Amino acid sequence: MPPATPAPLIHTDTLVIGAGQAGLAAAYYLQQHGVDFRVLDAAPTAGHAWDTRYDSLRLFSPAWASGLPGRPWPGNRLRYPTRAETSAYLRDYAAHFRFPIDTNQRVTQLMAAPGRPGYHAHTAAGRTYAARRVIVATGPYATPKIPAWAAQLPAAVAQLPSRDYRRPGQLPGTGPVAVVGSGNSALQIAADIAATGRPVFVAFDEKTPAMPNNQLMWAAMALTGTMRFSRHTALGRWMMAQTEPVVSGDLARLRRLPAATFIGRGVAALATGAIQGQRAASPPLDAVVWATGYRPDYGWIELPILEPDGQPRHHRGITAAPGVAFLGLGWLDSRNSALLNGIGADARRVVRALLQMP
Repeated sequence: MPPATPAPLIHTDTLVIGAGQAGLAAAYYLQQHGVDFRVLDAAPTAGHAWDTRYDSLRLFSPAWASGLPGRPWPGNRLRYPTRAETSAYLRDYAAHFRFPIDTNQRVTQLMAAPGRPGYHAHTAAGRTYAARRVIVATGPYATPKIPAWAAQLPAAVAQLPSRDYRRPGQLPGTGPVAVVGSGNSALQIAADIAATGRPVFVAFDEKTPAMPNNQLMWAAMALTGTMRFSRHTALGRWMMAQTEPVVSGDLARLRRLPAATFIGRGVAALATGAIQGQRAASPPLDAVVWATGYRPDYGWIELPILEPDGQPRHHRGITAAPGVAFLGLGWLDSRNSALLNGIGADARRVVRALLQMP
């Protein structure tokens, strides 16, 4: 058999990896600059990650504070959009600007182009893209951070990370469920389940600060620029060191549900299939939802731009590899960096910086 002919390279000036809000914001500014670019995404549609979140999810920011550059949200701008509305907004955004997006293209290798400047991106579908510049916008939420002791729970206890939770009816059995985590997703998921009357044991750090989430608060933060303080300023460094607050309304709602029991932080598994907290232990569980956070997975990047622990090495998104940048990371530059209402500013700055490089 003769050797297979390699697939031809697909050339573009700038390659954007990821068609979520960060990748779409980058595409907007690349288009504004008249740059030839392509966006790659592993999913079948732009913004697909929002389709996979739990049904009851709502944005933590109102529509007026959550738009991407160049296209505000339709409808009532005071509402807090649902998961489905957010997914639809991102698809509409991509279609409105007619971005060149290649879907179902999961990048498996990003490497320096052999023997020439620039980079090659290989996909699981067998394509190879060649680009002068690359913006990695796949986000920081790739691998769930589940404690090692979770393996102590019996096989009969169903375990799933928060990204795999959709609705209460998905959980097996009718017995108790534990939700482990001290963030907003943990509170919303626990309340979603407890509202059905099913017993929920919430392993939540009750020392976590809580704050209101209303129009006045968002207006004040917009006027003062609180969410835009760079991590490279004294105030930004202080903010970054603080524990992330939760929405006080979500916490209060969960406390009002009779089916919810707070067992405190510092949890550990029991051989009986229960979870021991600082305040109490649960009875044997049917399921555990882990809302304990995520870590990025950039094992496919074969460039010297990662720390030993796999975290990106960058300054405000720009890396030491000429023409390569990250977007959409938490605190890439400010508290806003990974949020819908802040990604536009980072995208504008990163695109401008890349285009100014020789």
